[in-house]
Amino acid sequence: MKGIVLAGGSGTRLHPLTQAVSKQLLPVYDKPMIYYPISVLMLAGIREVLLISTPSDLPLFQRLLGDGSQFGLDISYAEQPQPNGLAEAFVIGADFVSDEPVALVLGDNIFYGQGFSGILRNCVRDLRGCTLFGYPVRDAQRYGVGEVDADGKLLSIVEKPTEPRSNMAITGLYFYDNAVVDIAKGLSPSARGELEITDVNLAYLREGRAHLTELGRGFAWLDTGTHDSLLEAGQFVQVLEHRTGVRIACLEEVALKMGFISAEACYELGAKQSKSGYGEYVMEVARKAGA
Repeated sequence: MKGIVLAGGSGTRLHPLTQAVSKQLLPVYDKPMIYYPISVLMLAGIREVLLISTPSDLPLFQRLLGDGSQFGLDISYAEQPQPNGLAEAFVIGADFVSDEPVALVLGDNIFYGQGFSGILRNCVRDLRGCTLFGYPVRDAQRYGVGEVDADGKLLSIVEKPTEPRSNMAITGLYFYDNAVVDIAKGLSPSARGELEITDVNLAYLREGRAHLTELGRGFAWLDTGTHDSLLEAGQFVQVLEHRTGVRIACLEEVALKMGFISAEACYELGAKQSKSGYGEYVMEVARKAGA
């Protein structure tokens, strides 16, 4: 499976912060926001990644991440000049996806939970059509909402319903088989002029090939679209890291644990950042792994 990170948009809800830099490059406590969705793809075992952003922001992502080889990844880049909808990622990335299945993760979504890597890899292994990830929320009216029956079968998906049939929000993480490229190419823009990801999901649902994996108790799903939610996400990460001593979405550590890089390579990555607590942590992880 290949992976796409969609990190475009203008971040208008975070102005003036995002008037000079991409939202996905803002810090969430001790690391750039973009580290969090990339770590999700890595935990799923994905090593080929396409990062899509605006023409003005792409050079900054390239400066931060390079070609990804330091993390055992192959990262390439593509432009989305205008925010024409999430589903446009599959049109832009059609050549990258080729004939493979693909995961899409939004650049401002943060996921955390014990056993998450196992869940993701099982979903990759068992993929039939599309797999969506649901998370219970109090304010379901703000999201795309999935309705499931008693057996967990996905019955409906409604975008921002006034009267939600469930409290299960569809998160910004999606797994698709290769049919998604043709489905996205066949979409017509919505009333707001965008290629909607919900229309992609509904196409799979009509074929009986859409499935929902619920991320329930013990998981956290955060987005960072407002000043308050950005601050709350940083505080969440800070508290967890201070309590557990483990850093969330540390790409060097994830790469090591997934077998993408060696302990020695991990140590070298930490040594380059040794004047920060983050670099010291990476070096210590590598030492414990035998570097």
